[in-house]
Amino acid sequence: MTADLHGYQNYSIDYLLSHPVAALFLDCGLGKTLIALTAIFDLTLDSFLIRKVLVIAPLRVARDTWPAEIGKWDHLRGLTYTVAIGNESQRKAALLQRVQVYLINRENVEWLVTKSGLPFDYDMVVVDELSSFKSHQAKRFRSLVKVRPLVKRIVGLTGTPSSNGLIDLWAEFRLLDMGQRLGRFIGNYREAFFSPDKRSAQVVFSYKPKPGAEETIYRLISDITISMKGSDYLKLPELVMNEVLVRMSETEENHYLTMKAEMVVSLRDREIDAVNAAALSGKLLQMANGAVYDGDGGVVKLHDRKLDALEDIIEAANGKPVLVAYWFKHDLERIMERFAAEKLDSADSIRRWNEGEIQLAVIHPASAGHGLNLQAGGSTLVWFGLTWSLELYQQTNARLWRQGQKDTVVIQHIIARDTIDEQVMKALKDKNNTQAALIDAVNVAVKGGLLQ
Repeated sequence: MTADLHGYQNYSIDYLLSHPVAALFLDCGLGKTLIALTAIFDLTLDSFLIRKVLVIAPLRVARDTWPAEIGKWDHLRGLTYTVAIGNESQRKAALLQRVQVYLINRENVEWLVTKSGLPFDYDMVVVDELSSFKSHQAKRFRSLVKVRPLVKRIVGLTGTPSSNGLIDLWAEFRLLDMGQRLGRFIGNYREAFFSPDKRSAQVVFSYKPKPGAEETIYRLISDITISMKGSDYLKLPELVMNEVLVRMSETEENHYLTMKAEMVVSLRDREIDAVNAAALSGKLLQMANGAVYDGDGGVVKLHDRKLDALEDIIEAANGKPVLVAYWFKHDLERIMERFAAEKLDSADSIRRWNEGEIQLAVIHPASAGHGLNLQAGGSTLVWFGLTWSLELYQQTNARLWRQGQKDTVVIQHIIARDTIDEQVMKALKDKNNTQAALIDAVNVAVKGGLLQ
């Protein structure tokens, strides 16, 4: 297939070719993979500046999306790759092949660097979903930082660079530029740009930017960063966001309020308790969805309000495919018990969804939120249970609302009234404000029709 590249894609490709260190904050659906692969082709097979490229991506994206893109486009013909996924012997065999592109999932980065016994001789690294390296304490981050000086070129791709606030950016740019812009140590970064926010005695739980910090951070990273919003460059279909409210009965609500106030409640002769605030948040989310785990891992049913609402949504879809996002395992079990649904958890199921063979599909944001193209299979997404993660929330939405979608995309959120669901929705919207500010601050200006 011949690729008719957009102006912004050609601009991004040229940017990667001229910047040995680059961060591409491109909105979901703007074709980050194609942009990176086109630049890789030029660097390896045209200019011969690069010999071996390591691409680090989420598991399904490394296994399915990147190989599919390489095989899809005519101008990438001749670019060879291998996928280092599977057991250790399979991974080693893949990494020992002589190709240009080596694809590996991010969970195996530590193994590659510290345990594989293979030399880290990649002269270019592409981190697909750079935001998955936002934790400076994660083993994958520490391992990659060790070998970063060996790499001549590095690219970070993501549509959600700071899903939990500007504090995320330090680890991402420490990996990219080895600390040149935001400093080599997280402590110095916090001290320079943040003040303690939520804390208990000497323990600080969160930080807030100091006055003027946001502008300074954006300025510091702007010389290696480009950012684009999909709405600026693509004619995407209309996006409709709805909230479907359900209300628990008085008895169900009393159980919920008891749990919230006392962190323990008795349901159907079984005791449900939460040992801390984080556990309580999880229990309340479960109860809002209709069921909750007890101390032995058993499931205690509270109500079917969301299942009833989901049934109404499916009926109103009148035969159109519906994709349902769930969070807890018992949500999945109850959905599968009630409806003839199929889980999207394999390459074959994703293919059949996109070919219109699946009417009702369920998906978990944590396992399929990044990189998967699901827009051909439907245009309706229902959030049965919400997540606190803005990154997973936005990425999951973007599986349908992206380039190639032909219909109006409708995203339904089933919200239990007067529960933690309402707080989660508010938090997702508030976090988006911070991320939107970052995107705007380093957004590429359209001048003289350059990107048209």
